[in-house]
Amino acid sequence: MEVLYEREKAVEYARKWAFSRNPAYYNFDSLGGDCTNFASQCLYAGAPVMNYTRDTGWYYISLNNRAAAWTSAEYFKRFMLRNTGIGPVCEKKSPFELEIGDFISLVSDGRSYHTLIAVGFDNGMPLIAAHTYNAFMRQLDSYYYEDAIGIHIKYSNK
Repeated sequence: MEVLYEREKAVEYARKWAFSRNPAYYNFDSLGGDCTNFASQCLYAGAPVMNYTRDTGWYYISLNNRAAAWTSAEYFKRFMLRNTGIGPVCEKKSPFELEIGDFISLVSDGRSYHTLIAVGFDNGMPLIAAHTYNAFMRQLDSYYYEDAIGIHIKYSNK
């Protein structure tokens, strides 16, 4: 069953928590960064359906009970672009074709290293929110990256 992705709820969550941390989730800043954890929280705020498939799903219960895709930029990108089961169903797009509430995976040396959420646009330039280096309404072109992969959320499966 398809569930609508409520983009505005994801962006509102990003606005609320961009410069602080939600105590309901572990802060991964000291464990490699909190960017994908934050992106996952934003996505979950707009489409509250987790995929509890062990090892390959997208879910968070606690620090020690979570999927790699919840907190790892590379695994988040892979899950989002391959998932056809429970949870978000996405498609790859240019960052300049996204909508608010979509995500951008920054790539260097062939691997994703940073996950951003699009919260607005300025003349077609995505404005993002992120953790680790806290940001809200920051221009995508202010980042250094070799490639930027847009992840458009189509809907979520329940």
